[in-house]
Amino acid sequence: MPIFQYEAIDAKSEVTTGNIEAANKADATQQLRSNGLFPKQIIEVGKGKLKASKGKKRRVRRSRSKKGGLRFGSGKVKGKVLMIFTRQLATLIDSGLPLLRGLTVLAKQEPNPVLKRTITNLADSVQTGSTFSESLAQHPMIFNKLYVNMVKAGELGGVLEVVLIRLAEYSEKAQKLKNKIVAAMVYPVIVMVIAMSIMVFLLTVIVPKFKKIFEDMLGSADKLPGLTKFVIGLSEKLSTHIFPIAGGIVGSFLLYKFIASQPWGRRFLDAVKLKMPLFGSVQRKSAISRFSRTLGTLVTSGVPILQALNITRETAGNVVISQAVQNVHDAVKEGESIVNPLEASGVFPAMVISMVDVGEETGQLPEMLLKVADVYDDEVDNAVAALTSMLEPLMIVMLAVVVGVIVMALFLPMVEIIKGVASQ
Repeated sequence: MPIFQYEAIDAKSEVTTGNIEAANKADATQQLRSNGLFPKQIIEVGKGKLKASKGKKRRVRRSRSKKGGLRFGSGKVKGKVLMIFTRQLATLIDSGLPLLRGLTVLAKQEPNPVLKRTITNLADSVQTGSTFSESLAQHPMIFNKLYVNMVKAGELGGVLEVVLIRLAEYSEKAQKLKNKIVAAMVYPVIVMVIAMSIMVFLLTVIVPKFKKIFEDMLGSADKLPGLTKFVIGLSEKLSTHIFPIAGGIVGSFLLYKFIASQPWGRRFLDAVKLKMPLFGSVQRKSAISRFSRTLGTLVTSGVPILQALNITRETAGNVVISQAVQNVHDAVKEGESIVNPLEASGVFPAMVISMVDVGEETGQLPEMLLKVADVYDDEVDNAVAALTSMLEPLMIVMLAVVVGVIVMALFLPMVEIIKGVASQ
């Protein structure tokens, strides 16, 4: 029986090499997998040598994610970059190109260094006999469970190119939704920061200079109008306590981060996000859209419902939604309907529950979930447009009021001084 040399990744995420006796290359690959190894290279002794790494021997790095899982690789890849790769690979496979050849082509033209290195590793892994989904699972920092499981379902069903197209479409819509939410949140934050910066500048730099002028001309601050006294007093307090105030802001931010890192704090903050005035509606609709599209895409691609629910729970992005999905998972596991736990969560509107109920009764749950996602994508569009149109004048008025009050407070004494000079 021939002997094969191999290079593989072990359970400790370290590169290991050795020899194994097997009937053929496929048998060697199977033996390595059964021993918990991910083969990278397998070559029969006497028919070649293992490829040596350039320079120093590459090691697989490990780092813990926020959820405690292990991450492999050397960096992250943006969603847009990953979406383009997925669509290009789907197009190549759909054109009749073998998977390995498609990966090799994309690795040569990929400009992103992290993804280029990852695609090369995927091609090497597939060449040694690993399935595409197993190869993707070795890079969880880039390819999440949703991606890996959909590819696995596509491989089992022989429709890999169809699943990759669905993945690309899912990524496109998810990216658009994320951009809309960010746009809705960023605008008021930017205006608020500008307003606060202008106010701090006026109170700490401009107002003290006017105060000195008023004291020189009037001789006493008691003769100043009430609004001017208030602004000067605010300026003095801000100038005196600037460092404690800055420390309080930093402390509040650190406290928020600490609360958000705790399970109870994350649950509380996520519940608040869904109930916030103005922004809560957008958050809720985007969460429902993500849940519906993720679950619908997974089930449509052939992923078993319980496994699809687990993946949807992990990618929900909101603890309240995650708990609702967990309740659905437990109900389905016991053979019950998914409608009751959705209704009990208090998060999903009656229309969503009714559509899911109809889909479950008619056996068209995946299609109905995707329709719900499309509907709520439009709802998010409308909500963001309404929110932006409402916030724009509101923020402008707020900025005008802040600056206007300070300017008025500074010019009122000037008017009194001019009147006094005119009467003399």
